[in-house]
Amino acid sequence: MRATTIHAPFDMRVEDVPDPVIQEPTDVVLRVLRACICGSDLWAYRGESARQPGQRIGHEFLGIVEAAGSEVAGFAAGDLVVAPFVWSDGTCEYCAEGLQTSCPRGGFWGSVGSDGGQGEAVRVPYADGTLVKLPAEAAGDDRLLTALLALSDVLGTGHHAALGAGVTKGSTVAVVGDGAVGLCGVLAAKRLGAERIIALGRHTARTDIARAFGATDVVAERGEAAEAAVRELTGGQGAHGVIEAVGTEQSMRTAVAIARDGGSIGYVGVPHGSGTGLDLSVMFDRNIALRGGVAPVRAYIPELLPDVLSGAVDPSPVFDLTVGLDGVPSGYRAMDERTALKVLVKP
Repeated sequence: MRATTIHAPFDMRVEDVPDPVIQEPTDVVLRVLRACICGSDLWAYRGESARQPGQRIGHEFLGIVEAAGSEVAGFAAGDLVVAPFVWSDGTCEYCAEGLQTSCPRGGFWGSVGSDGGQGEAVRVPYADGTLVKLPAEAAGDDRLLTALLALSDVLGTGHHAALGAGVTKGSTVAVVGDGAVGLCGVLAAKRLGAERIIALGRHTARTDIARAFGATDVVAERGEAAEAAVRELTGGQGAHGVIEAVGTEQSMRTAVAIARDGGSIGYVGVPHGSGTGLDLSVMFDRNIALRGGVAPVRAYIPELLPDVLSGAVDPSPVFDLTVGLDGVPSGYRAMDERTALKVLVKP
């Protein structure tokens, strides 16, 4: 089969690799129908996170089960399924608690020795604990299939951020970051009943999506100017909840500064750069809570799936460029140069 591999910073290739096969009786082999490029993939692309030459990449995908191991109970050949961005056994204490990202037998797609989602097929370990079945008819609906792909990461991650930010009905929420996760944070906050949603972003194409997703206000400034603008919009108090979807020192400083006293920050931006921007004494004095981390999206898919199927929640607009498998390297360039928000891949 063919799959995307990374060989060095800015050196992405689509190459012939061995076809995946059942290795354990709990495996399935999945033919990929839709995949995409994540903003976090760019850290490997830019050389800011280490990869071995030839390592696979991609952690967001859905597809059709081609073959199932002898111990797989929940899936059979022909099933349409979505894969969360980590696999998990579904039986450990962490999985039972809804924290599949801490499963001792779990792992990330594209890690050394595993398949990545940006290819024609994937071997899925612990299929019963990992995959979620989708309605078969969705395979013939291009828009719905694209919306369902967001369940593999960005929609669940936005939901995780909104929960960490303590979003409740009638609350005021600010969202730091106008990437796909930040935009899905807007969507999640709206779904949870936020009355006012302030999106921080400078790119009109992205803030237009934010408004369509439920943002009531847009702040284009950065740094202290952004802090002042949010304070002005909230009568000087700040937001009850802040979603931090960037991961830099500056973004975290902004999140703390625009949070209301007694408010909460839900952080899901992958930390990178110098420091976190946290001043615990400020957070202590103002009773600001911090909660977030790697989103256990497998725990959220059953809750979010019905709304995506009904059209009540439609994250598909975050995908603004579509490529075939051969176009994946150019897709990385487009996202790195910020000419694309999130690239959809159709193998």
